Amino acid sequence: MSETILKEEERVAFQLRSLYRRYGYLPYKMSKFEEYDLYVGNKEFLVSDGVITFNDTDGKLLALKPDVTLSIVKNIGDTTEKRKVYYHENVYRISGATKQYKEIMQAGVECIGDVDGYDVLETVLLAAKSLLEISPNFALDVSHLGIVSAILEEIGKGEKFNAEITRCLAEKNPHETAAVCERYGVKAEDCKTLLLLLRSYGDMKTVLAALQGVCKTGKTLDAYRELEALGELLSGTEYADKIRFDLSLINDMNYYNGIVFKGFVDGVYEGVLSGGQYDKLLSKMGKKAKAIGFAVYLDLLEGLYAKKREFDADTLVLYDENTPLKTVLDTVEELAKTGKSVNARKEKGDFRYGEIVDLTGGKR
Repeated sequence: MSETILKEEERVAFQLRSLYRRYGYLPYKMSKFEEYDLYVGNKEFLVSDGVITFNDTDGKLLALKPDVTLSIVKNIGDTTEKRKVYYHENVYRISGATKQYKEIMQAGVECIGDVDGYDVLETVLLAAKSLLEISPNFALDVSHLGIVSAILEEIGKGEKFNAEITRCLAEKNPHETAAVCERYGVKAEDCKTLLLLLRSYGDMKTVLAALQGVCKTGKTLDAYRELEALGELLSGTEYADKIRFDLSLINDMNYYNGIVFKGFVDGVYEGVLSGGQYDKLLSKMGKKAKAIGFAVYLDLLEGLYAKKREFDADTLVLYDENTPLKTVLDTVEELAKTGKSVNARKEKGDFRYGEIVDLTGGKR
């Protein structure tokens, strides 16, 4: 990785840490290693199946940490007292960019404990703010798994059907969705509802209007009202035009529940941010608390910055042995205050720059 790209990643990570601190999140630091059993039992929760393992001196099988959330949940106490933490950690897994094992920078937040409606709203907005730190050209897709799970429960065709149909929804595949419904003998009206979920994507108000007819009673209505309330609050923010509702967005329902979301930026082919409510994970790990959080996958930004970065620095300050060092320093400081990246050197060489300030021979 080039020095320029590394600096861009570090810049984003620094800005994210600063953002999270401003909202009262405390830093959380953890070990690089965890017992391998933690990941074996929760493979579906991981972004990648690849886990690097080794034997400890006592023979116990350990793993280089491929995920931060699982480690936080494991090590946090069994209490409903609210804890808001942020992290900037290296994880070890197969990179989405290179498809090879790699040490990857990851940042994110977790809110664990007595999570309420405000915490959900704040977390979604922090996700939008995080994406803005990466690029002004972003989109945040939001869904409510409670609507999907309640409709599947009402259809009542069992876990195998649920697994197949949620895969079809996630792939936005209407033809396969209809085929699966036919194979399992799903009523035409229920199949129509599933196809509506698949197509429920876009402007928040438009999606809510489309869902109103199928979320009339019980759990579906409760989930709909939660999504509706969140939409009303989000529509009053500066990020309203960047946030879309997408009912085909489905995280693993063995772990996630409620609000889930995924963030995208122009120039990257997959989501750079992912998160949501994961009360089921805490329950699975014997915890009574609720939780919501997200991760930013900084490794995916490499290609973005490699494409967008045309120059090594915005400005090259060229000087020689006749240039007073005070003049060089003052020039660099003046340019840096404008927000430009500046590099001072005696030779141009192969250095790429947008503009040049020539101080050679006592100029300026």
